[in-house]
Amino acid sequence: MSAKMKQIRTIQSINAKIKQGSAVVWTVAELKKKVKEIGVTSCYEQVDVICTGTFEAMESSGAFINIGHTDPPIKIRQCWLDGIPVYAGFGAVDLYLGATSMADYGGKTEVPEVEEKGGGHVIEELIAGKTIHLRAVGQVTDCYPRASLETSINRDTINQFYLFNPRNLYQNFIVGVNAGDRPLFTYLGPLLPRLGNAVYSNPGAISPLFNDPKLEVIGIGTRIFLGGAMGYITWEGTQHFPLQKRLPNDTPIGPAATLALIGNAKEMDSYWVRGCYFQNYGPSLMLGVGIPLPVLHEGVIRRCGIQDEEIVAPIVDFSIPRRVRPTFGLVTYAQLKSGKITIEGKTVRTAPLASIARSLEVAEALKSLIEKGDFTLTEPVASLPMDRSFLPQDNLSSPLTLE
Repeated sequence: MSAKMKQIRTIQSINAKIKQGSAVVWTVAELKKKVKEIGVTSCYEQVDVICTGTFEAMESSGAFINIGHTDPPIKIRQCWLDGIPVYAGFGAVDLYLGATSMADYGGKTEVPEVEEKGGGHVIEELIAGKTIHLRAVGQVTDCYPRASLETSINRDTINQFYLFNPRNLYQNFIVGVNAGDRPLFTYLGPLLPRLGNAVYSNPGAISPLFNDPKLEVIGIGTRIFLGGAMGYITWEGTQHFPLQKRLPNDTPIGPAATLALIGNAKEMDSYWVRGCYFQNYGPSLMLGVGIPLPVLHEGVIRRCGIQDEEIVAPIVDFSIPRRVRPTFGLVTYAQLKSGKITIEGKTVRTAPLASIARSLEVAEALKSLIEKGDFTLTEPVASLPMDRSFLPQDNLSSPLTLE
């Protein structure tokens, strides 16, 4: 047994190597190739950190913004940024801009060129340093006498501007298809009728949470790469469902764990934070997120060695408008990435919603930061729960009627 194998691996010892410039950092794509070439143990002897990454649509995202007090002061109750509604139910000048918020034109189409703009686009533009028009209506009180405000803001003229995303990084997701007879416009994009295409959103084996399926080396307080800046895991994400059925290799067969993330948007790069729009569905946000996995023991390598052939996703038929839709079974990510799958004897074209190329770039960018000593690892302050069930909203009351 080598001296390196005998050495106790800790995040502190790995950070010491990062600061000395001697840490060995691989992307998870590099690790998967090396596991095939030299095996798990040899990889463990060599590497200290594995960098994962993804660039995909994450609609449960948004930004907190504090615009600072005006003179006279205003207590904002309604607000719009470039015509996009912002939530103002906090303190006087605290705002939250959701990625999927969109302008309400009351059915009018006078400004068709901006109809596809949403909260994600405004977030991208603020990160890029662009100027945004702000309009606000205030609640007049003795301490906040101002009734309205119209001004322009940018990232340098506001106080706090940070992403706080309640649900990012699905550990796995679904494959969307449409067995009906008309096109469907969904959060996966257009689904063509009669099984005309299949769309998947997770980038597969390179995706962060597939490589730590039991969430053993990450947790609350783990430092991450978020939109080009440092961010942190703050909590379990909404719809966190680690009790999803799993394969013997511990990877889930459908949507499972999720994370809530936070990071300073003033330090982010709009290359990694992009507003987007899904036809006839609405706006969203494409976001680059990378998670470094400390190699504390051989099990980390074994889990990160997982290949696209060894993970699956369910094929879900969106033509049935119910919460629980019929499926056409499971398909491996290797099959999805081949460009076609077979459903009931029919060959169906596949396409990723995530950018595989940019997901690989995220991992490379994180690797570069660590190798330069600009990014160190953090100890989680608490583990993420692995016992959360998924509760549907089935107990619906009858519509209110007047007697």
